[in-house]
Amino acid sequence: MTKANTSKALAQEFVQFSLECGVLKFGEFKTKAGRLSPYFFNAGLFDDGAKLSRLASFYAQSLLAHEVPFDMIFGPAYKGIPLGAAVAIELARLGRSVPFAYNRKEAKDHGEGGTLVGAPLKGRVLIVDDVMSAGTAVRESIALIQRAGATPSAVAIALDRQEMATEVQADGSTRDVPHSAVQYVQNQLGLVVSAIASLDDLLAFLQAQGGQGEFGGHLPQVQAYRDRYGVS
Repeated sequence: MTKANTSKALAQEFVQFSLECGVLKFGEFKTKAGRLSPYFFNAGLFDDGAKLSRLASFYAQSLLAHEVPFDMIFGPAYKGIPLGAAVAIELARLGRSVPFAYNRKEAKDHGEGGTLVGAPLKGRVLIVDDVMSAGTAVRESIALIQRAGATPSAVAIALDRQEMATEVQADGSTRDVPHSAVQYVQNQLGLVVSAIASLDDLLAFLQAQGGQGEFGGHLPQVQAYRDRYGVS
């Protein structure tokens, strides 16, 4: 099996797993951008040891399949901390042990102090998070990593929503922009972004259902959302 086929198969398995866990749901959900989305992905519901272990396995396999360049892992507070730790453990199980670090939201003024915990930030740093809505958390992580003298090189996420990002205007209103947060991080910030699955993978999963079954009937709504807000 080619690397591309391996990635596609992994993505389909991940969509199925997310549905089984109730992490991926269909309905009507309001996004941060104020859009009504026909699906919702809540990685916080990977909420027990078995689910988190399998999630980490998907991350690790995807990183290895895509040959993402990195020397260590950074988990941004808060969601990135358990994700980054779990991925580091799974990579070690697969034969690639790398250092791991994370940050605190507030600096300690006792003990070792500071905001960083774990291995010193150095070399090419992989940022691990769940999804990327506006790229704000990534920009904060990039600044922190660069201040430490290391190089932010890549970001690993679970799902790429492949939809237009929004920008806040001077009057407080928002407007759609013709690129996604992932594309912004790739093209403007120069980082590799590796997603286990994307909205296109979700559509492929629904299409394979033939419009039938528990999930197939949601295809028209998800496709319409992709057509309206999606990016290429």
